[in-house]
Amino acid sequence: MPILGAILVPHPPLILPAVGRGQEREIQSTIDAYHAAAKRAASWKPDVLIVTSPHVVMYADYFHLSPGLRAAGNMGAFRASDTRLEVEYDAELRREITDRAEKAGIPAGTLGERDPSLDHGTFIPLWFLRQAGVTCPILRIGLSGLTPLDHYRFGQCIAQSVEALGRRAVLVASGDLSHKLRREGPYGFAPEGPVFDEAIVSAIRTGDFLRFLTMEPELCERAAECGLRSFQIMAGALDGLAVTPEFLSHEDVFGVGYGVGIFTVTGPDPARCFADAYTGAEAARLAARKASEDPWVRLARLSLETRVRTGKPLNALPEGLPEEMTKQAAGAFVSLHIRGQLRGCIGTTAPTTASVAWEIVGNAVSAGLRDPRFPPVRESELDCLEYSVDVLGVPEDIDSPADLDVRRYGVIVSRGSRRGLLLPDLDGVDTVEEQIDIARRKGGISAREPYTLQRFEVVRHT
Repeated sequence: MPILGAILVPHPPLILPAVGRGQEREIQSTIDAYHAAAKRAASWKPDVLIVTSPHVVMYADYFHLSPGLRAAGNMGAFRASDTRLEVEYDAELRREITDRAEKAGIPAGTLGERDPSLDHGTFIPLWFLRQAGVTCPILRIGLSGLTPLDHYRFGQCIAQSVEALGRRAVLVASGDLSHKLRREGPYGFAPEGPVFDEAIVSAIRTGDFLRFLTMEPELCERAAECGLRSFQIMAGALDGLAVTPEFLSHEDVFGVGYGVGIFTVTGPDPARCFADAYTGAEAARLAARKASEDPWVRLARLSLETRVRTGKPLNALPEGLPEEMTKQAAGAFVSLHIRGQLRGCIGTTAPTTASVAWEIVGNAVSAGLRDPRFPPVRESELDCLEYSVDVLGVPEDIDSPADLDVRRYGVIVSRGSRRGLLLPDLDGVDTVEEQIDIARRKGGISAREPYTLQRFEVVRHT
């Protein structure tokens, strides 16, 4: 038996009366929609609920499935410890999913659990489903830093496992939308926030799951979204199935987007297989980006690709580079991303070679092969990499944080020989305080120690 259907739901803690203490009435439309979605899921009479949550332990290169036979949780973190749930896990289905994922080359399993208690991204949907009478076993699955296609393919493994074991399963895609919808909200405002929510609402209304896969990574990052990867797994679990989409509600009362939708499976539909369409769209996007790269970025790409493909460094600069690359010296950072996820970043704050060009050549290789936070870039990843190059101006001493601007200036925090640097205009760094704090920690400088500040400007090439 394949997946019966899916519900897409948010997880704001204050939606529960014991947490909201009256505030929940401000999102009554979401509450009403939640009850309707839970009631629909109950009508499908599932044998198992498969819950994907952004608040289970998350790894960059691994899907975590909660181990054990059962789990419990409460809302004590939100001053409502008497609100509690206990669940049983479907261990047989978990084994089937991990086996199929391994055969498909998707890293997934039960290793690395940090907290066995139910997270609020899982707890809140289950609370509503229990209210609707659903008491069957569950699986709790975390997200990863892998690509949208990996999340989609993992969803396919879930559906194949469900069918192989004859389970009646419902997928619960837990996730809030943008956290940047209102200036007065706890996370502030970004123009990308409403754009993101509008795109998700459109995808729910129409059942266009390709939208979940092809959203621009930079837009998603700036929107501070929460649930997109949950929705990508859901899309994969419903691969090749006809669905009736029902959009129930969207609210942003507190500056965070809460969306509720239902997808009822009505039969097979080979036209709703989105993996190939995504692959084509992604290839076109990367080709367009590569075609628009300037000489700084093209040189970084050439340097790393030469080293990875041949095992040898680039030993001569290409002809036709601008003189400002070949006749001037400066520090430079090379950053690598895959679908918006950092894949490596190494740079120099001051010149270590005779020219910016050679600075880029060395730092591109280091970003791809020597960033200690990541494994070396593989040849199979080269075509997916997106590069940016930041050429640094000369740092200047400043007297106080008032002389900084997170969009214009990078910062260097120093204490003796320890130094931490942060580039300007980074997604997710919105205040000077955040900028200094991150740079300080990168330099191994504690908050109690005095430090000096420098600022610098950069020219960013993408």
